[in-house]
Amino acid sequence: MLLTGSHHWDVLIDNGERLGGFDFARYLDRLASWGHNFIRLWTHEAWTHELHPRPYLRTGPGFDLSRFDPEYFARLRQRVVRAGERGFYVAVMLFNGWSIHDKGEGNPWDRHPFHRRNNVNGVDGDPDARGDGADVHTLRIPAITRLQEVYVAKVVETVGDLDHVLWEISNESPGGSIDWQTHMVRFLRGLGARQPIGITACFPGNRNAALFRSPADWVSPGNKGGWRRSPPPADGSKVVLVDTDHLWGIGGGRDWVWKTFLRGHHPIYMDPLDDDPVREEARRAMGDTLRVSQRIDLAACVPDTKICSSGYTLVNRTPGREEILAWLPKGRGRIDLRWVPGRLDAEWFEPRAGKRGVETLVAGGITRLAAPWKSEAILLLKRPDSHRRVGAQPVTPPLRVL
Repeated sequence: MLLTGSHHWDVLIDNGERLGGFDFARYLDRLASWGHNFIRLWTHEAWTHELHPRPYLRTGPGFDLSRFDPEYFARLRQRVVRAGERGFYVAVMLFNGWSIHDKGEGNPWDRHPFHRRNNVNGVDGDPDARGDGADVHTLRIPAITRLQEVYVAKVVETVGDLDHVLWEISNESPGGSIDWQTHMVRFLRGLGARQPIGITACFPGNRNAALFRSPADWVSPGNKGGWRRSPPPADGSKVVLVDTDHLWGIGGGRDWVWKTFLRGHHPIYMDPLDDDPVREEARRAMGDTLRVSQRIDLAACVPDTKICSSGYTLVNRTPGREEILAWLPKGRGRIDLRWVPGRLDAEWFEPRAGKRGVETLVAGGITRLAAPWKSEAILLLKRPDSHRRVGAQPVTPPLRVL
């Protein structure tokens, strides 16, 4: 199954930087209108502005790290449940690297619950007085690691019974956090968490190779290695949710969505939810990829960079059930069908305007392709007798680790 969708910073916690609160119901409505099925549920340990609600109760001048705030966990449960009812999978973020030190937008550490001035428990997340909390996303301070484990257990208690959940350890923690994130992956498994667990790109100091070596079930890489312009094809070693958040911050268009999908990955979009036309095309393209993924035997498809001149195809080579899905940026190209006997039905789709066309191709050779229009096209080739019936899809069936 394909996961694809937009996500926004304020989906769980109200941020004083953006006044007025966040309309979660309207957000789900918009994603549904674009045909998405995934959200990334952000958390923030601290920020440069006030946040509400927080995981810990604030008692007078500081937080009591021995007492959780019921409002936070009630909201977490309510929003994850509501998203599942609407057909969305939810990546539940546990920690946030932008909450512990200055990454260029101000230092949030002064507002962090683990800052020694901000809690009544005597916990000090900056024992060297460096002015940041980078140590709290390492294993250096055992007392803090234990507090984090108790918090993770509380999150699992709150939403761990839900089949449509994925776990994300942290958003863009520093490069030195990998051992800590690996510890949290194993701690989650030790709790009996059965949903897929992910590690996303570190910042600064990201090394994508470290993500792929990790025990995580899924990863989100950083921009090194061509993930912006020409994503490497999936090799089956990890499930890859390619998130524009870790590539541009905010960026990526319709072509990036199709390239990512046709290289065997899941396109995920960091979205300010504005009226930008490039982002609107990307949002709609994600819905298009999800719809077409339900037209093919996705589990039998693998990316193939050579069969089509564009280099972007998914191919199902099952005898008698052959399928090819290709992206042609100019609507023209060549495709190698020497391995396919007989005829194939060709369905054309124009991503920008939604135009469609059909024809029949004779397989068995190298074939020139030309869409019914002179612009970008998606081509689906299938056996005439192999068309899958497109109907209602199960609402958020469980994601299993295979």
